[in-house]
Amino acid sequence: MNYFIIDDDPAIRGMLTEMIEDEDLGKVVGEAEDGSAVNNGLLSFKKADIVLIDLLMPIRDGIETIRALADGFQGKFVMISQVESKELIGEAYRLGAEYYITKPLNQVEISCILNKVNERILVDQSIQGIQKSLNVFTGRPKSSKVSSSHTKNIMEAGRSLISDLGMIGEGGSEDLLNILGFLQNEKRRLGSAYTFPYLKDIFAGIAAEKLGDQAKEAEIQKEMKASEQRVRRALNQALIHIASLGLTDYMNPKFEAYSSTFFDFSEVRKKMLELEDKSNKVSSQSRNNMKKFIQVLFMEARQMMK
Repeated sequence: MNYFIIDDDPAIRGMLTEMIEDEDLGKVVGEAEDGSAVNNGLLSFKKADIVLIDLLMPIRDGIETIRALADGFQGKFVMISQVESKELIGEAYRLGAEYYITKPLNQVEISCILNKVNERILVDQSIQGIQKSLNVFTGRPKSSKVSSSHTKNIMEAGRSLISDLGMIGEGGSEDLLNILGFLQNEKRRLGSAYTFPYLKDIFAGIAAEKLGDQAKEAEIQKEMKASEQRVRRALNQALIHIASLGLTDYMNPKFEAYSSTFFDFSEVRKKMLELEDKSNKVSSQSRNNMKKFIQVLFMEARQMMK
């Protein structure tokens, strides 16, 4: 794999280059000290597969750089930072970053994470190759989806993800499926003007759909509150499920795929330690980022439809 490193600290760039070469993880094809010096043309020219990017830089930070590059870059982003701001990390994940490397750098952590990213790229390339072969063989275009079935498809994709996350049977799982249908309809209705709604608007929307046009405001408010509580309980169950998978097997594919995308990994790690500590009689309630979870669920479900 080809790596491009963006970090304002030359010592960090040097250490990353040395670690990548020592572990035979690939080749560093370029580096920059600020995000403002990098564009998709440069990454394409360098044939970069993976961009290692610091979150905090003086001119254009990692968040703005990922936002600027995400649409045109076909590879993967890996964040690097000493700052553990949940808001910054969550925004980077939302924009498409795959993993998060903490400073000071640890060779074992870097080797483990970059191997995972390499494997993911190889799997993606294999799937794309198979799809191209099938398209040639059948003579079909890349996309054969019928727009009228989008809502049904996203519900099916969402149900598969909810099953993977250990939430099947939880009351909030049906609310989450209704949320996916609501978001899909909103995206189709608004088109390019679509932005992710506020949580209160989402819960108001699914409450109104459930209760019908004749529902009173007090009834809608009551259903909104109940729905939010059901979803929050379902998210906590998903966190416990993913943390349990990590305790059993840290290399479990579902743990690798979901622990740092649907959740803040610090919360997953905290839950793992809590489950591991047999003497901890009272389970603390984790503060899951509900908006992030729903955003990722929606994006992952849409990705499965492609």
